Amino acid sequence: MAEERSLSEVHASVAVPGSRGILRRPIARFLLAALLIATGCTVRRDDGTEASGPKNLSDRKIRVVATTGMIAEMAEEVGGERVEVKALMGPGVDPHLYKASEGDVIRMAAADVVVYNGLHLEGKMSEIFERMRSRIRTVAVTDGIDREKLLRPPEFQGAYDPHVWFDVTLWMDAVAALERALVEMDPAHGDLYRANGARCREHLEKLDRYVRKEAQTVPNRKRVLITAHDAFNYFGRAYGFRVGGLQGISTVAEAGAADIQALARTIVENGIPAVFVESSVPPRYVEALTEAVEAKGFRVRIGGSLFSDAMGDPGTPEGTYIGMVRHNIDTIVSALAGPRPGGTGSFPEGSGNDAQQ
Repeated sequence: MAEERSLSEVHASVAVPGSRGILRRPIARFLLAALLIATGCTVRRDDGTEASGPKNLSDRKIRVVATTGMIAEMAEEVGGERVEVKALMGPGVDPHLYKASEGDVIRMAAADVVVYNGLHLEGKMSEIFERMRSRIRTVAVTDGIDREKLLRPPEFQGAYDPHVWFDVTLWMDAVAALERALVEMDPAHGDLYRANGARCREHLEKLDRYVRKEAQTVPNRKRVLITAHDAFNYFGRAYGFRVGGLQGISTVAEAGAADIQALARTIVENGIPAVFVESSVPPRYVEALTEAVEAKGFRVRIGGSLFSDAMGDPGTPEGTYIGMVRHNIDTIVSALAGPRPGGTGSFPEGSGNDAQQ
């Protein structure tokens, strides 16, 4: 019979004899992951239920752990009152560099389902997801997107670009994937998940129309979006912008002097008025780019801060997916096309942040 241990017991077990009484943190993390996943023991939550969860989830809320804020919000909207959601990564956190803590592993072990982006966005956590798969349900929302719709930039060595949420239509496909997963887990409440998913996609359809309309106000020759890293390729393809980033698809790669000089030449040759920093990426590379442009006798300004790999603070408009996308397109339009009287435009009635209440 498999050994049963409570989460608190497992957590305590990582404090083992070693240097100054406990092992160093990376070793403790490895041991915790090994205890939860590799040994095959059955883990009980502190409330007495098993971490793997009963097959019948209709009589209680589904415990969901999501990696990013965007995915956590999606789970809350599709799952509604039937889910209890915890996000691992907060505002301003770079998922490319994020490493799971001991607490994260404990939260994932206690979940009924772990929902993540996939396509190596959460690069440092991929191994954990693989190991958990045989014991805890995992859902990569990008699995619901037709691979023919995905970008595979040559500089990313055959891997797909994971930043699908900047094409709103692709995020609608991701919503549908999570909806199907919840229906499969809890068929007794399938109608609720399907209705919530349909309502969410309706809001996203209105958001997509808004972004397309606003993008059209920027002259074609000015539709060049230069940011800290290449998070906006899907945005560029969907809404008609050429894009460039200093760090490539993943922020793991460092921008070199040659990258900065190449983009500086592009800015000067095309008369690009503005470049953009990102909320989850240090601004030093973009600041170095503006200095390189000035050295060539041209002035380019920082047009504002865009949200790329993480949403804004909770309670702010940018703390929602729709508010984040609206902020980005409004900031881009204002910087590249110039502000217009009365603002950049009005969002369709019944959509936006108020539509999510």
